Amino acid sequence: MKQTWKPGTLIYPLPAVLVSCGNCPDNYNMLTVAWTGTICTDPAMCYISVRPSRHSYSLIKESMEFTINLTTEKMAKATDWTGVRSGTEYNKWQQTGLTPVKGQKVSSPYIDESPVNIECRVRQIISLGSHDMFIAEVVNVLADQSLINPETGAFNMQKAGLIAYSHGAYYSLGEQIGRFGWSVKKK
Repeated sequence: MKQTWKPGTLIYPLPAVLVSCGNCPDNYNMLTVAWTGTICTDPAMCYISVRPSRHSYSLIKESMEFTINLTTEKMAKATDWTGVRSGTEYNKWQQTGLTPVKGQKVSSPYIDESPVNIECRVRQIISLGSHDMFIAEVVNVLADQSLINPETGAFNMQKAGLIAYSHGAYYSLGEQIGRFGWSVKKK
């Protein structure tokens, strides 16, 4: 038996990422985003959804660039703190101890402590209601070499300790149960 609920956003879990923005060290900022994801392979594209009232919104709209930084168990407290504090009142870099590094292909910084940084250039902004969706092309990806298998070139997500967000809570990711196509692979 199922219970009927009012329409809501219950597609969980989601990645809990820190989005860094700003085009010079004087206005570098970051915000926590769970409404993000991949939307195209070729060209590589993704999105983030941000409330227009957020301080980072205007920074992203002005530069039309941002960086998605994957978060880890070690970064969980900073990820949560960044999501409940405004960059208009706090220097989030100083408060969290996270390190901004000048972007390689975009003006926004990336977070040095993050195992994967995805540099993005906005191609379109869609106003949806409470949030606007920034659709962006991925122009560069930086990955921590210590988390890459030298034989396969694969990123070790378990060793990275990535986290996810689900309906108001943060979770570490579980064990791998299979790889794409494993259900039909011949033995």
